[in-house]
Amino acid sequence: MPAGTNARVVLVTCGSRGEARKIAQTMVAKRLAACVNVVTAPVESVYRWKERIERATEFLLVIKTTSGRLKRLEEEVARLHSYDVPEFLVVGVSGGSRKYLKWLREACGEVDLIKDDSG
Repeated sequence: MPAGTNARVVLVTCGSRGEARKIAQTMVAKRLAACVNVVTAPVESVYRWKERIERATEFLLVIKTTSGRLKRLEEEVARLHSYDVPEFLVVGVSGGSRKYLKWLREACGEVDLIKDDSG
């Protein structure tokens, strides 16, 4: 298992299932993400907005990408998203399956920089 990867997981919440699916499809089609999980069961969010505590039903995207795609990914999410301030939280990946990480980089259109020892 390689450590210190350039893989990233990005969390984005959307106001509707349709919006979540549209963003997911676009990110994969443009190679900004290797995979996007659309959590179709709604999540309940409680947050502060304009000095009020709000509640909303949202749909979570779990986006698998690389550090090299983050800037364009964030721009595209902002372009497609209905919120004024969409959630865009980046989580570093400290390790993972060598084959999965290789696939992730290739699916995002990046050159494989880690030698594959699997033969």
